[in-house]
This record gives sequence, C-alpha cells and structure tokens, in this order.
Amino acid sequence: MKWTAAAAMLSLVCASAVVAAAGPDPIIATRQSSMKKMAAAAKTIAGMFDGKLAYDAAAFKAAAGTIRARTGPALIAEFPSATLGAPSGARLEIDQARSEFEALARHIGTLATTLAAKAERAPASITDDMRMGSGPAMGGSLLGKRPAAAQADPAKAPAEHLLHLILQDCSSCHSKFRQKVL
Repeated sequence: MKWTAAAAMLSLVCASAVVAAAGPDPIIATRQSSMKKMAAAAKTIAGMFDGKLAYDAAAFKAAAGTIRARTGPALIAEFPSATLGAPSGARLEIDQARSEFEALARHIGTLATTLAAKAERAPASITDDMRMGSGPAMGGSLLGKRPAAAQADPAKAPAEHLLHLILQDCSSCHSKFRQKVL
C-alpha cells in the first residue's frame, strides 16, 4: 500500500514536471505577465495618492504608461478564443459575451489613455486638482454610480478618480470573466 501511494505520488510529480517543462501557453503567460504589470502599476499610483509611497512624477508617468499600453486593443488581443478556459483564469464566457468584454477593455483603455496624458503633464507634487474631491461633481462611492462628469468626459476627472474608475472596470471584468484556477 505504501509503495502504491509512493508510486502514485512519483507519477504525479513526474507528470507535473513534464507540464512545467513544456511551460504554459505563451499567450497565457504573456497575458498573466501583462496583468501583473498593470496591477503593480496601479498599486504604485494608488500608493502615491494614499501617501503610502512618496510621490514621484516620473514614476507616476511610467506607471500610467504601463496601464495605457496594456489596455484597449492590446488587452483585447491578449484574449484569443483558443486561450480561454482551463488552464487559464480566463472564462469561456468571454467568447459568449465578446462585445461586452471588448467594450470594457476599450473603456479601460480610454480611461488609461486619459490618465497617461495627465501623467505626462504631472507636476513635481500632487496638487488638489489631481485628487478626487468630495463635492458633487466627482464625489461618490467607488462602488456606487459613476459621476456623470467622468463618464461624459474623462479628461475632466482628476487623475486619482481616473485610477478608481480603471480599478472599478477591472473589478467588473474580473468578476464576470475571470475564474479561479487551482
């Protein structure tokens, strides 16, 4: 019995080694890397606005550029039909709701492009006009309704608010189109 369990375990380890040696699908690996880079960039920007990281205009510009470069058409291209479902975290439902998925990717791209443009002109320190206000034009809960000004013209939204809108869209996309992979 011990030997059977040991043999089964050895077979499992060998099979895992073969799969690991073959490596993941290159498109999935690229997509995962891209997602990690966007998450790190968003964390950097959020850290600056939260005061957890020192503000650095060049780092803000680089992080915003990272998000912009990986959204919109670039994000859509990272999800071809053949790479959906296991072993990927991308659900098959992406194909069933392709227009919704692509609309979210394009919207994130629009917001990211606007954020990157603001980062290009970022001053040496965070200014009040870069921050989300608590007034009626930009206020409201991150989980609540999007303010009309930011929806109508993202260029009118402060940089911090644009980041929150990007993160909100990312959460929406992940909740609908991402699955846990064991």
